[in-house]
Amino acid sequence: MDGRVASKPSPRSLVALLLLPALVALVVACGGSDNKPITSLGEGNNSASATKTAAATAVPSGSSNTSATKPAVSSAALSSNSIAETVTKVRPATVQITNEQASFDQMNGETVPTGVGTGVIYDKDGHILTNNHVVAGAQKLMAALPDGRSFEAKLIGTDPRTDIAVVQIQAQDLPVATLGDSSKLAVGDWTIAVGNALGLPGGPTVTFGVVSALDRSATEPSSSGNSRSAGPQLYGLIQTDASINPGNSGGPLADADGNVIGINTLVAGEAEPGLQSQGIGFAVNINAAKKIADELVKNGSVDHAYLGVNYVPLTPAVAAEIGSSAKNGIAIVRTVQGSPAAQAGLQSKDVVTQFNGKDLKGESDLAQQVDTLKPGDQVTLTVVRGNQTQQVKVTLGKAPNNSA
Repeated sequence: MDGRVASKPSPRSLVALLLLPALVALVVACGGSDNKPITSLGEGNNSASATKTAAATAVPSGSSNTSATKPAVSSAALSSNSIAETVTKVRPATVQITNEQASFDQMNGETVPTGVGTGVIYDKDGHILTNNHVVAGAQKLMAALPDGRSFEAKLIGTDPRTDIAVVQIQAQDLPVATLGDSSKLAVGDWTIAVGNALGLPGGPTVTFGVVSALDRSATEPSSSGNSRSAGPQLYGLIQTDASINPGNSGGPLADADGNVIGINTLVAGEAEPGLQSQGIGFAVNINAAKKIADELVKNGSVDHAYLGVNYVPLTPAVAAEIGSSAKNGIAIVRTVQGSPAAQAGLQSKDVVTQFNGKDLKGESDLAQQVDTLKPGDQVTLTVVRGNQTQQVKVTLGKAPNNSA
């Protein structure tokens, strides 16, 4: 990640998009999104300041982003006393993760730059949830607890596609955080962010705010450093205004009862040149993070389903240009050669309106649906080709790499 923003696909000309596939986000994940810059939190693979930044795109991924199905009321009213009490439930299990990488200076003298991120111990076996970008490229990982103990950590597995990683330490009497249920969150619920902001001494810092929105999506930049390509697309994110800073990456976002409901991952950067966003941070919801973590602990990696299309959201302009009668869905720009989509006969200018009978309304709906399934699963797509509607069955493949 190099801090640059992936380019936004233009709906003006599908033909132009065919010539510029790099403009379409998430070739493998089948996604596309609007673009507003986002800054990644504290990375683990940067130089001494450990504040490497990344860019991503925060966009609504569904109608639930700005509203909730229950009243926007917190489960508990937070006073200064109750905040302190809540913090005692999660802060002891919040660790500082130091990522050490060997490199060589111009005189061939070995140096060890370090980066600082955060993680949270979630079981008695010493497994720690964190972000992939915190541990990426590490030759040695150290985990420091607020009680003063420090241990070398073993990397269990990483999943760049979801920016989740698990490391493990071996120790007795480890504090363990309680994981909550992020599906029960409502807009307006209190949130508490705990992490090693800026790598400051004295242990994890604490800030609090509210759930600003639910079910956000964001596109991280490519880890290749190519500013024209998009990296993994994250879904189901919790948006919060709890203050989070470089160094907080991988740390817990807790509810008013001290239960971990998210893993802090991204903060908003400039809304537009010269205008810095304020109070916009994102966390991977804990239900999704725990599912990935369990598979990492079991297998060391995660296999993601793969469809293999580039697409843009269907707009009236796009529909008119390709001569489609569809009113909603996504327009396929191209299918990846040899992909499940290509094998099933999907073509450029096809409009996919439903996935397994579910309407595709948001521009990230298709990618989200694919992400809920496994390689080998068969799905039925409702496809409009010109003025003809047909059902196309596709057997999903395995993503050719683990980077989206």
